[in-house]
Amino acid sequence: MTAKANRSLKQQLLALGLAVAFCVIYLIFGDMLGVYVPCIFRKITHLYCPGCGITRMLAAILTGDFYQALRYNPLICILLPLAIVYLVDYLINQARGRKSLLVRTPNWVWILMIVALVIYGIMRNLSWFKYLAPTEV
Repeated sequence: MTAKANRSLKQQLLALGLAVAFCVIYLIFGDMLGVYVPCIFRKITHLYCPGCGITRMLAAILTGDFYQALRYNPLICILLPLAIVYLVDYLINQARGRKSLLVRTPNWVWILMIVALVIYGIMRNLSWFKYLAPTEV
């Protein structure tokens, strides 16, 4: 690995570490104080977006309450391990100078994920699927 690639990888790892540290601190203080940034989409439309409940879901995961994390946002909670796999794969392959899964994944997979998120966002606002809406605090 060249010195330039090594420096780039170190910068990416530092940025990732700072982002994770900031998120963990935000989640801890948000949980302690009960103050989180509100969802702009929800404030304007009074509907749940596909991401509503993610902050509380992550706080629940940090405390080990996986059942409640699923109740806040089941789809994102289920997709979180996949996102972690993609992130780890990206970091490993970046260090080795290879293409990561992000680059090798066909476009139809990304389109399918976007369609699934849109359908999920619609379903969680229908009365038949109220169990998909985040639980109230």
